[in-house]
Amino acid sequence: YNYLGVSVGVVMEDRSFVFDPAYETREFQDDYAIHLREVSKAEAYKCDITYGTNHTFGFDYLRDNMARDLTDISQFNQNGQWGTHNFAIVDEVDMILIDIARTPLIISAPAQTPSHRYQEASGIIKSLIKDTDYDVDEKFRTATLSDLGVRKVEKMLGNSNLYEQDFEMVHLIEQALIANALYEKDRDYVVKDGKVVVVDQFTPNNRYAQGLHQAIEAKEGVTVQQESVTMAEISYQNYFRMYKKLAGMTGTAETEAEEFHKIYNLEVVVIPTNKPTGRTDFNDAVYKTEAAKFKAAADEIQQRHEKGQPVLIGTTSVEKSQMLHELLARRGVTHEILNAKNHEKEALIIAQAGRKGARIARNWHRAPRIKKNRQPVERSFRAPGRLGLIQVLPVSAR
Repeated sequence: YNYLGVSVGVVMEDRSFVFDPAYETREFQDDYAIHLREVSKAEAYKCDITYGTNHTFGFDYLRDNMARDLTDISQFNQNGQWGTHNFAIVDEVDMILIDIARTPLIISAPAQTPSHRYQEASGIIKSLIKDTDYDVDEKFRTATLSDLGVRKVEKMLGNSNLYEQDFEMVHLIEQALIANALYEKDRDYVVKDGKVVVVDQFTPNNRYAQGLHQAIEAKEGVTVQQESVTMAEISYQNYFRMYKKLAGMTGTAETEAEEFHKIYNLEVVVIPTNKPTGRTDFNDAVYKTEAAKFKAAADEIQQRHEKGQPVLIGTTSVEKSQMLHELLARRGVTHEILNAKNHEKEALIIAQAGRKGARIARNWHRAPRIKKNRQPVERSFRAPGRLGLIQVLPVSAR
């Protein structure tokens, strides 16, 4: 773009740059990145084209809306206009605009609710009976006290009218009920180093909102962190719908064509591959029981592993990945496991997926692209055959 006379900016969470051919830095090794000159975020946004993540753009928009002075606003365009969203090109567009479209970006501040109240609520619900004292809606993931449950809680707390005298406790109890009835350890979250860590990487700030995270912390008996109050919020869907023109790229948009048209009025155009695809797609195999399914998956993995073929396995929860891990360990199949318990090794594990061995990953959208290793590889690491992809418990149509 610079060769065409177009200015280019790069915006990151804590640093911003402009592309300047006359400037060189040794901070970056990339041939183009060495020309990135650090500037203020406002200057990067004034470029004709600005690169950044959807996460950064969304939060900068929220911060600008909370600014009390024009000098604190960053998203001015080159014409000095703020709030003008002209054209956005989104990479992995199906994930951003469909899969996590309603995920909220939230700016919050500390609340004043004492942590001991969450522990008190967690203790109260242990004496409540499901479908008698409270009702659970699994579809909408909510839990509410019944009239009988309210009277029982009032008796335990010594209140004559819970909703008038201690309405906050109603909210805390219902969040505690949700935490216990709808959220499972090693499926929705894990406990690591004395902290509750959300498995879903797209949950804002890796913490549940509205006191739910604190309710789970009380449930697991770890230190209850202070709750936060939402100051500003916007979803990815609402943010990108502000753009006058919207486009994107992905390898899996065709199956979501109807949703793109209905929600964003976008048409999906399929571009043929440069070369014939080397992937062979097999039909799904359906099993009567979960045990039979996992045994069949372990058999398939072991068979391919013994041939020396690399295998990447996808599951939908930490619990299922651990289950498969135990099956393979008993069979003596060398493998690595990627889930929220060891996400620090994520990029390294997936990057090696083309080498001999098996890798288990929870949700393939977590994985960076698998690249061929162009460096010399010891013969013992070379893998005959193409990479085998096995998905246990399909996540979606894709």
